[in-house]
Amino acid sequence: MAEEHHDEGLSRDWGFTLPDEVWEIPEDERDAQARYNDDLCQWGDRFFIRCILPVPLKGEDDFFGWGAWAEVEAEVFERYLDLYEADGRDEPPLPAKLANRLAPYPGTTLGTRLLIQFQDPDERPILTLQEGDKSRLAQEQRDGIDAARHREVLSVLDA
Repeated sequence: MAEEHHDEGLSRDWGFTLPDEVWEIPEDERDAQARYNDDLCQWGDRFFIRCILPVPLKGEDDFFGWGAWAEVEAEVFERYLDLYEADGRDEPPLPAKLANRLAPYPGTTLGTRLLIQFQDPDERPILTLQEGDKSRLAQEQRDGIDAARHREVLSVLDA
């Protein structure tokens, strides 16, 4: 069987500006209700970190990266701030919930439980779906996606 290659020039990432619920706040009220930048968001007593949820591309040493937000407990947020300028890769993975809907996946991904793994200061934390999660997203994160699925994901996002 011939190895199928992912098309050069196809996007290998998709990012969200903010967690979905924060994005839905009317723009003229958002700055008053939430504090945020490209990496962090606080909305009331809720805390979010922008991360990468990688889905391997079969046949390549690369991945499709979802630039998604994770909702975390205050303690996890504080720990991330403590390590913001340090290498956090030796930290244990911590619990989080996906704060964005990923359109190519059936049902809703919003609120999906996962793990956040801090990285070095130049890299966003990595999100991993939990063992035992049988969703399509979890399966694709474990097994990777082929070129046809890569194109399908992008077509849904461009629709």
